[in-house]
Amino acid sequence: MAKAKKGKKSSNFRKFIKWFWILFVSGIFCIFLVFQLAAWGVFGEMPTFERLENPQTNLATEIISSDGATLGKFYLDDNRTPISYDDLPTNLIQALVATEDARYYDHSGIDARGTLRAVVFLGTKGGASTISQQLSKLLFTKRISGGAMGRIIQKVKEWVIATRLERQYTKDEIIAMYMNTYDFGNNADGIRSAARIYFGKEPSELKTEESAVLVGMLKNSSLYNPMRREALVLDRRNTVLSQMYKYDFLTEKESDSLQAMKLDINYNPESHSVGLATYFRMYLQGFLKKWIEDNPKPALEGERDKWNIYLDGLKVYTTIDSRMQKNAEDAVKGHMKRLQKEFFHQNTKKRNPTTPFLDLEKEEITSIIRRAMRTSERWRKMKANGKSEDDITASFDQETEMTVFDWDSPTMEKDTVMTPRDSIRYYKTFLRAAMMSMEPQTGHVKAWVGGINYRHFQYDNVIQGSRQAGSTFKPFVYAAAIDQLRLSPCDVLPDSQYCIEAGKHGNLEPWCPKNSDGKYSGQMYTLKHALANSVNSVTAQLIDRVGPKPVVSIVQDLGLKNDILPVPAIALGTEEFNVYEMVGAYGAFANQGVYVKPVMVTRIEDKNGTVLFEYVPETKDVLSKDVAYAMVNLMEGVTEGGSGVRLRTNASKDQPVYKEIITGYPYEFTNPIAGKTGTTQNQSDGWFMGMVPNLVTGVWVGGEERAVHFKSIRYGQGASMALPIWGLYMKSNYEDEDLGISKEEFPRPEELSIRVDCSISEEEEEEQINFEDDLEDLDF
Repeated sequence: MAKAKKGKKSSNFRKFIKWFWILFVSGIFCIFLVFQLAAWGVFGEMPTFERLENPQTNLATEIISSDGATLGKFYLDDNRTPISYDDLPTNLIQALVATEDARYYDHSGIDARGTLRAVVFLGTKGGASTISQQLSKLLFTKRISGGAMGRIIQKVKEWVIATRLERQYTKDEIIAMYMNTYDFGNNADGIRSAARIYFGKEPSELKTEESAVLVGMLKNSSLYNPMRREALVLDRRNTVLSQMYKYDFLTEKESDSLQAMKLDINYNPESHSVGLATYFRMYLQGFLKKWIEDNPKPALEGERDKWNIYLDGLKVYTTIDSRMQKNAEDAVKGHMKRLQKEFFHQNTKKRNPTTPFLDLEKEEITSIIRRAMRTSERWRKMKANGKSEDDITASFDQETEMTVFDWDSPTMEKDTVMTPRDSIRYYKTFLRAAMMSMEPQTGHVKAWVGGINYRHFQYDNVIQGSRQAGSTFKPFVYAAAIDQLRLSPCDVLPDSQYCIEAGKHGNLEPWCPKNSDGKYSGQMYTLKHALANSVNSVTAQLIDRVGPKPVVSIVQDLGLKNDILPVPAIALGTEEFNVYEMVGAYGAFANQGVYVKPVMVTRIEDKNGTVLFEYVPETKDVLSKDVAYAMVNLMEGVTEGGSGVRLRTNASKDQPVYKEIITGYPYEFTNPIAGKTGTTQNQSDGWFMGMVPNLVTGVWVGGEERAVHFKSIRYGQGASMALPIWGLYMKSNYEDEDLGISKEEFPRPEELSIRVDCSISEEEEEEQINFEDDLEDLDF
């Protein structure tokens, strides 16, 4: 009996063991089968080998300056610029591993111990996801499943993808991909954007406590948002630092010291309307769109057939120097704020809503406002929504809350309540400005400022807006005369009333231009003196002698527009040009007569570094070296004793208001500078073109409407409105010796055939040149 019972127990035990192993093996098989089915795509599409090799993430196009700085980016929803593992600081990698996956270097995508712990303790002792699993979730999981079974299947798929990623990439590459993919919030997609936006620096420059903040955000960037929940983020950062101590990446003393530090966020939002070179970036956007139309993308299966500047991660290498660009923007803001203050002081009377439109009747002002209403965004949107013109017009007289531009605010804007009609009038009271700076030998544009504030004034006055050139056009007349008539800066002409009769040079009636002050000295002026002081009577004589057609021919060769009417009046700058054209044209004077078309983009690469575009310089010989040098010599006279002389001296000490607002800047330049001021009728436009041997810069200042201007030429001339911007800009450039801005003489042709030294006779100059040549020939 006892034996029977014993045998029965033994038989039952064997059955138990048998079924245990059957169930165990079956369970293992089922788990294997589930993973295999997931790998086969039974539970849903799995990424192919090609997708694993090239994960599809949207990448921002990066705009890179000539000195290697990031000027900005083009993106839609993903402001992502990937970097390599070598660009990640060690402290960031240590913080990531210590916090997210301590056994990262010991597993192959799935951490068995972490998974078992998560199952046993239901996730209360930590999660099971490895860095590889988190990456697979970011790259290939579109949305989280709601049900429990769906979530389990999704987890299985993530495990399969994680092991594939581990086979496909190195551990370092997986970390780099993970940090480049994660969305840190506030347009900070990827670690590079996060470092720039939250701390204003590149990832390689991150301190340990800063890296801990960003790693802490990996748990939930929305919850741990430094801009909203400072206390929560600080606590999470300290948790990361504690983990770094736990895994021996920090000593206890280091961890405690770092945890005691405050949360030092340096928030630098990245958007299309803020940051450096905003107007240039707007121009570049149009340039790239045109380039895309002309350059189709190589066809790859499943990809777009056209490049997308917002998604494809292009790298655009530009000629802009970020340091010079900042100097240019600071110069524009610094001067325009003072100038606007004086403009308001002179032109606003007891808040008269019609100011500052000078010389206009009420009907003309109404017409200007009406035209602005019809071209406004408000009008466009309401029209698109089917509103009648009467309803739209009525809306412009309803008070509404708005944020407007304001020079006196630290943020340069203020909240206020006004009608849209009054806001149009308000914005038209502001003077606008534009400047461009170019290296004449290469055509490389170094700085581009299209206005006073891109957020509120998006019209780019560098290349979109053309204005009358005024006296800045005169050098082209002088160049034609010197080239065609073989004149020299030392030749003389009388300062007296001069008329060109009707019928000559296409004139329909007599043309008798006046000097700016309406007076004539009757004296004989050298061409150098006449240009330096913008004597109109001499310019009239020159264009009469040389004729308008040679002037137009030279102007066209220098890149200015082609539809200029060849009549004598062009000599005084009645034609309209933009700053971009004028700087390119003046560049030929500094470049020994060779015109180089301004260039802004040198190279475009795709996300893998493949070169898609390289620029080819466009040049043209327009003037001989002798003529170009003679013109430079003429324009040096402008800053030595003419309308640009204030660059050499400080402001007038007996005019304190004028000194403070307009010219109260200690320029006192001593190096060679060639330049030309320009002022148009009624002081509507103020220009200054300034040159040193390796930098040509053009500045324009004026109102959006020609009726917006200073009452007197004292404030409204180019020497007061535009020249100070050039002075401030160049002063900042010279303070940074690394920029290499020239202080030397302009290069003189070896055998100069044109007399330029007017202080001695022609014979004495010839003897001096021969003596210098003899000295060069001597072998010491």
